[in-house]
Amino acid sequence: MTAAVATAPPARPAAPPKRSRGAFGDRRRRQSVAGLALVAPFLVSFLIFNLWPIIWSLIMAVTDMTNRDLRSPFAVEFKGLANFGQVLSDPQFGKALGVTGILVIGGIPLSLIVGMTLAVLLNTGIQRLRTFFRAAFYVPVVTSLVAIAVVWKFLFAADGLINTLLATVGVDGPTWINEPAPAIAMLLLLIVWRSSGMAMILFLAGLQAIPVELHEAAKVDGATAWRRIRSITIPLMRPTILLVSVLMSVGLVQVFEEPFVLTRGGPLKWTTTAALHIYDLFGFGQYSLAAASSYILFLVIGAMAIIQFRMLRPKV
Repeated sequence: MTAAVATAPPARPAAPPKRSRGAFGDRRRRQSVAGLALVAPFLVSFLIFNLWPIIWSLIMAVTDMTNRDLRSPFAVEFKGLANFGQVLSDPQFGKALGVTGILVIGGIPLSLIVGMTLAVLLNTGIQRLRTFFRAAFYVPVVTSLVAIAVVWKFLFAADGLINTLLATVGVDGPTWINEPAPAIAMLLLLIVWRSSGMAMILFLAGLQAIPVELHEAAKVDGATAWRRIRSITIPLMRPTILLVSVLMSVGLVQVFEEPFVLTRGGPLKWTTTAALHIYDLFGFGQYSLAAASSYILFLVIGAMAIIQFRMLRPKV
């Protein structure tokens, strides 16, 4: 018989040293303090310049704060939704919303068409000086809007460059600033000219993200150019079209600088937009009505965004 060999049990690995809960808690606390220190400037600026004005405007919208001391917003009478009803029954506010609607309904489709056309040309048609044209079409977006409006005011003056050019072909130009229809047309033209550059840049990025193989395969199958645009380009560009349309609608509903500089809301309030009407209310001390009008305008923007999301969201 052979003697049984006794084997020692395998040695267990040494347990890692236990970390002190106090040290772990101190580390988490230091990380939290460091994180709060990093975001503190933003939080302070947000509370002072964003949240507090929003709260104050809401207070003004539901009180009778008219020609009062703005430093004591709580020494007023609560009116609830009465200010909103007064704003909605005001024909001047309704007229301002109508003017804004004309600019939005006319400006967004025209800007989308012009921006898409420029993007297609820069993406496929224009090969030379592409960077130059891209920058030239985008310059109006980054240029001071007040300076642009002042230049347009001189261009469309009664004896300005536009009427001078029309006179050379035997056409008597209108007094653009003093007639309702020409004034709205001038504002609409300025909005389209200024907004098309932003649409062009975003559309160009969307077009360059579409795989070239899809168009080549469709071309081999005999699809025409319009068929490729309708079946490939537009469906794949729906997210970009949605983004551009929402950004434009938010901007155009708040149009202010163009009518303020060009026409001052005239003639006879025919170019007074909703934002300019709210500015006038603040100027006359109608703080409560101005704040209520601002919230109504906010609801209009939200409703437009919801409609656009439902119409233009990508189809699965």
